[in-house]
Amino acid sequence: MFPGAFVTTTPDKPAVIMGTSGAVQTFAQLDAAANQLSQVLYGAGLRPGDHVAICMENHPRYLEVMWGCHYAGLVYTACSSRLTSAELSYILNDCTARVFITSKYKADQAAEIIDEIAGVELRLMLDGVIDGFESYEDLVSRQTTAPLTTRIAGTDMLYSSGTTGRPKGVMREFKPTPLESTSGSVAPLLTMLFGVNDESIYLSPAPLYHAAPLRFCMSAQSLGATVIVMDHFDPEQYLELVQEYHVTATQVVPTMFVRLMKLPDTVRAGYDVSSMRCIIHAAAPCPIPVKKGIIEWFGPIVHEYYAGTEGNGFVYCNSDMWLAHEGTVGTPINCTVHICGDDGNEVPTYESGTIFFEGGGAFEYHNDAEKTASSRHHQGWSTLGDVGYLDKDNFLYLTDRKAYMIISGGVNIYPQESENVLVTHPLVVDVAVFGVPNEDFGEEVKAVVHPVTMPANDAEARALAAELIKYCKTQLADVKCPRSIDFRAELPRHPTGKLYKRLLKDEYWKDAGRLI
Repeated sequence: MFPGAFVTTTPDKPAVIMGTSGAVQTFAQLDAAANQLSQVLYGAGLRPGDHVAICMENHPRYLEVMWGCHYAGLVYTACSSRLTSAELSYILNDCTARVFITSKYKADQAAEIIDEIAGVELRLMLDGVIDGFESYEDLVSRQTTAPLTTRIAGTDMLYSSGTTGRPKGVMREFKPTPLESTSGSVAPLLTMLFGVNDESIYLSPAPLYHAAPLRFCMSAQSLGATVIVMDHFDPEQYLELVQEYHVTATQVVPTMFVRLMKLPDTVRAGYDVSSMRCIIHAAAPCPIPVKKGIIEWFGPIVHEYYAGTEGNGFVYCNSDMWLAHEGTVGTPINCTVHICGDDGNEVPTYESGTIFFEGGGAFEYHNDAEKTASSRHHQGWSTLGDVGYLDKDNFLYLTDRKAYMIISGGVNIYPQESENVLVTHPLVVDVAVFGVPNEDFGEEVKAVVHPVTMPANDAEARALAAELIKYCKTQLADVKCPRSIDFRAELPRHPTGKLYKRLLKDEYWKDAGRLI
């Protein structure tokens, strides 16, 4: 299904409501605008399978843009609005985007990269224009609202950063399929597992450029549900929206649970959340006491899943399953999970190893055959690189992150990127970056630096740390940069050059009373 399927039955029903402003776009308006954008893209010469890139904040017309690309049969790449200019231009070039759509909010960055994206043929901007960009509103408004004569369903190609520091597009085979016979990418899951239908009110508190929010919002709309989009997550506003719109379903990350639980009891008790039928969470394991508190508050309506942008497997548990297996991320439902040691052989129950999926979806990393090959087991299974174990009931538990990936507030951060930046600073000899405990976000980015000259006192250490953090932020999105830096005269490296990062990381987690 797609939004246009509901125009004849519920044309005036809200398809999207912006949480802060209350701005509404009905299904009829969403479908008409998506048709107009698809006409623009077709008129610009794009055909099914061509690529388009989008970089915006949570804009009132964000989902309209995505559906317009989808109606045109394009492969669309949603880019983080927090990327640096170098990161953004790399993705636009790597995905071979022929069209780039952004907003005035990103005008400064759009101007900065325009000379770096020579392959982009059409550049559109919402809410105003700068040199080199055309007005999205003007161009779209001149088009007919009639659908294209033949409509092929588009698909996303989202980027998942790798340990090499370069983000990689997760690519699945593009098969031209009529729009009318194609369901939303996760619509079957929303229906079968979470009970979402055309009567649902779905609240999305996360950035729409992330895989799960984008796919779940579009799939909810494809089922006829109303989607409420928050500009950014605020725990009390979240509860206000649940109460005001009688929200029935939502998806969050564990750090949002933490912030909700930290609200005063009187605040939490002051909102009616009885309309909620389904709370979905993913992105990182949730601390057991926090999840227990959420289940006690909202009831046994909390659902968890473990999966990746790659779509190669899906692990799931509802509240009852989790309460019987505290700490699990679920049991596989569309695949078989194998836990393998370094030798590639499967390990016994309760023993940790690399998690491989068998029977899930196929994928490749765009323009990176080596990374694709490294994700495969010799049996043909695929991995996200995570480490975990299975219990006797086939429930999966995560015990590590892929290649020391940091998950902070549901955002995946790869230390190699900031290490590569910091080591180029003239005052740095060596550096290790990893995640350390953070009460609100699960983990935060920490750097341990071997400086050219050790700071003589605390004041010098603070000044040097501030300089290095500022330096990192000139080249990377701030979320990828250290929040704090410690200094050491030497880092634990093997004579071959291998860094024993685990020795460093364990110190910080042990000090916090948590070893992972």
